[in-house]
Order: sequence, then structure tokens, then C-alpha cells
Amino acid sequence: MKRSKVTVPWEEGLHLRPAATLVKTAQRFKSVITLKYDDSIADLRSIISVIALCATAGSVLELEASGEDEEIAARAVAEMFVSEELDS
Repeated sequence: MKRSKVTVPWEEGLHLRPAATLVKTAQRFKSVITLKYDDSIADLRSIISVIALCATAGSVLELEASGEDEEIAARAVAEMFVSEELDS
């Protein structure tokens, strides 16, 4: 199991556009990938689950990946939180 912390960089929080990109990224991997925020856990393959986190700008989320490609999956998702391409 691979765990790390990521911070929501988007001014409008974890809104639909970055959530959709995160889900598309997660769906490329076999590992189970989740984001935890406060008492909520989101399956990164479900856009509804991700949006339901209601994570605002600056929120710290725990990223967890478990499975045969967990290292690369966790890295790919974590990189999305620093990518300027999701900023809109």
C-alpha cells in the first residue's frame, strides 16, 4: 500500500474539471486508489465520490493506492495535484 498527502491547489477547490481528470487518470491503473478528506473517503474511479469530498483550496487529502501498480498509480495521481493543466 502506497500513501501520501496532497494539497488541493485549485482556487475553486476540487471541482468538476480536475475531478474528471483525476478519475480518468485513476481508471488507467489496476490498483484501488482512494482520497481521504476529514471523515470522507472517495474512490478515485467515481467522479461523484470525488466531488462529494467537497475539498476546498488548500485542503490536505490523503492519497492511498493499493494493488499491483500502486507505486506508479500513486505517483501519477499525486502529480495531477501540481499540474497547471487542471487549473480552470
